[in-house]
Amino acid sequence: MDVGTLREGAIAVVRLLRDRGFSAYWVGGCVRDLEMGREPHDYDIVTDARPDQVAQMFPNAVLVGAQFGVIVVPWGEWRYEVSTFRAEGPYVDGRRPSHVEFVDEQTDVARRDFTINGLLHDPLTGKTIDYVGGRADIARRTVRTIGDPEQRFAEDRLRMLRAVRLAAELEFEIDPATFAAIQAEAGSITRISAERIRDELVRLLTSPGRGRGLRLLRESGLLIAILPEVEATVGVPQPPEFHPEGDIFTHTVLALERLREPHPVLAVAALLHDVGKPPTMTETDRIRFNGHDEVGAEMTAVICRRLRFSGDETARIVALVRDHLRVKDLPKMRPAKASRFLLADDAADHLELHRADCLASHGNLDVYRWAVAAREALIKETPRPRPLLTGDDLIAMGLRPGPRFKEMLDAVLDAQLEGTIRTADEARAFVRREYAKREG
Repeated sequence: MDVGTLREGAIAVVRLLRDRGFSAYWVGGCVRDLEMGREPHDYDIVTDARPDQVAQMFPNAVLVGAQFGVIVVPWGEWRYEVSTFRAEGPYVDGRRPSHVEFVDEQTDVARRDFTINGLLHDPLTGKTIDYVGGRADIARRTVRTIGDPEQRFAEDRLRMLRAVRLAAELEFEIDPATFAAIQAEAGSITRISAERIRDELVRLLTSPGRGRGLRLLRESGLLIAILPEVEATVGVPQPPEFHPEGDIFTHTVLALERLREPHPVLAVAALLHDVGKPPTMTETDRIRFNGHDEVGAEMTAVICRRLRFSGDETARIVALVRDHLRVKDLPKMRPAKASRFLLADDAADHLELHRADCLASHGNLDVYRWAVAAREALIKETPRPRPLLTGDDLIAMGLRPGPRFKEMLDAVLDAQLEGTIRTADEARAFVRREYAKREG
């Protein structure tokens, strides 16, 4: 991202509003980041110009929330949210105000979420305006609501989750009164849409402070409301010879922390990779969790649907959870089977999850190092072959679609890698020989 150009565009939008006789400032997270010496990755602008006046000045503006005083203004390749100073009526659905009225800048700031997000900055003079004590809270490294926390959270329940995410991301503490209000109202988080919860959760899980963020979710009461399956891992013991770190929840926190700049799918998979352990726990000669990978995959599919992940994201997350134990068995697999696994599109994610899993427990990375070296050699020497058959080909052969399709296609690929089949006709004959009788 060319942040210099991004900033220049944000200055230009403010300058044009000023040239037309309106006041205009940067507001929110970008100002907080500037105060902390961090480079903002987006800029929000607030002004006393009404939405129709903003639209006249910027003919290509997108009226995404004009009824609430919000317009998206394009400038070059960038997009800036421009809001009119406003006060808001009662929130009837925990998200949207029943009405808005246009006000002055100080009244506008007073209705925002947290003091550290309530600063205004004039990019033309370099002056920052603070009506809410945001600068002091940045210095104290504290997340605090503007005004009464219960009122702020009643206006938008997502702010409770956002407070935790900001504290984790910025390495701040949450003000005691603010945290007490979250604990009192945590159960109400489910009144807002699953999509909004998912998006904020993903931001938390991909932030550098994700491990602490997960602990704060639990301490606040938000975890049991959003992810009771993860809450159920708290206090569940593991065999100390393999897991000296302690219970499953502690292991999950550590695994998240060990991930290296995870994308959302990998982060969510790490969060959920052991949710199948509590329902599969047995104690015989030692604590065991037989089948927790398959049970966890089924639970993960339910969780992903509940949080409205896309079908593709759900499939990828479920695959990582279901197969998270397979990496340790790679050195013992048939070469073709191991090669297929290591050449798969998601192999790098499987290896990274395995690495984090090991570092969060026994710390032995011997298999990980072997697998990385084997994968690099395969990529260099043996490009992944083009599949000889697809699911559509199996249907054309008269086979019924179902879970066994993947098993069949994987077996065909294994045979390709072993060199025992080389053509589509040979692949169809292989399937008929090995599977068609059983399917019929």
